[in-house]
Amino acid sequence: MFFYLAKAVWFVLQPSTFIALLIGYGAILIWTGWARWGRRFVSAGALLLLVAGLSPLGNALILPLEDRFPRADLDRPPPPAGLIILGGAENRLVGSARKAPTVNEAGERLLEGAILAHRFPEAKVAFSGGDAGILYKSNSEAEGAAAILTQLGVAGDRLILEANARDTYENAVYLKKELEAEAKSGADSRWLLITSAYHMPRSMGAFRQAGFEVEPWPVDYRTRGPADFTKPFDKVSEGLRRIDTATREWVGLLAYWLTGRINVLFPSPDLIERSQG
Repeated sequence: MFFYLAKAVWFVLQPSTFIALLIGYGAILIWTGWARWGRRFVSAGALLLLVAGLSPLGNALILPLEDRFPRADLDRPPPPAGLIILGGAENRLVGSARKAPTVNEAGERLLEGAILAHRFPEAKVAFSGGDAGILYKSNSEAEGAAAILTQLGVAGDRLILEANARDTYENAVYLKKELEAEAKSGADSRWLLITSAYHMPRSMGAFRQAGFEVEPWPVDYRTRGPADFTKPFDKVSEGLRRIDTATREWVGLLAYWLTGRINVLFPSPDLIERSQG
């Protein structure tokens, strides 16, 4: 129920959608007896479109998320016993139709997963991702990820595939069960969590809440760092996309905290919060 409710609420709260609805509703009102309100809505929507699309607001929102967790120290022994790659890097709808590997802008999750798999040849490689589609259904991301990883040189017998999770919390819960069922891969070993940097706070919080201790390996950075705090966008579409991405994570953090899926609003590397709940 949470999954479907989250999808419905986010459709309305997504900044780009909200702005479009605001302008569209205002345009309709202009042709009615509420023309004054219609003009106000259209004007407000146009202003929000310019601010969200061209200003550095999207970067300002995503930077705290990306900078929250530094990468784990891989020179510290012991080496990782396993690597966890979260879904969200593929377009399975297109990939299934075209019978070809199809990654999106988060494709670094799979790429860096393969790189680390070669660096640590003894480590297991776990992938978690099902089919999160509602209107358009496809096969699981795990199926596509397995094909991509093996083509990148990761042996099939190293892969642990979890194909039912539809969101981050389910990634943590289902994957923990999957690993506990593996005789050679206990969740109490050292595991790296590979996901987009902006998504790492919510992911770390969800895994901690599920009782699965992991170490962060953020990838798919969208900014250079503080240098982009004041960097405007030269395309409205890019600014809106950045705003949507960042807002989705902030709203996701709030929703997860309110529903007990994470135990603090903004998870951090601080060890103290892991014992809170």
